[in-house]
Amino acid sequence: MKAKILGAGCSNCKKLEKIVREAVAELGIVIEVEKVEDMASIMAYGVMSTPALVINEEVKLVGKVPNKARVIELLQAELNK
Repeated sequence: MKAKILGAGCSNCKKLEKIVREAVAELGIVIEVEKVEDMASIMAYGVMSTPALVINEEVKLVGKVPNKARVIELLQAELNK
């Protein structure tokens, strides 16, 4: 599994990255977490506002910072596919 945080480095993007890493640690899973800051790459996902969360190449959240429980829910749903 792979998660990507899309954003140009704003404070909300950094918060989302921190929350994702905490959720991964809490679940005890090993996944690749990547930060994508290149605007062309971000726009390739059809994302017009950041931060955004992509899990396994599927955009899950756009334009907001979720709480850790929501990120855990998204990760678990992907694990159960």
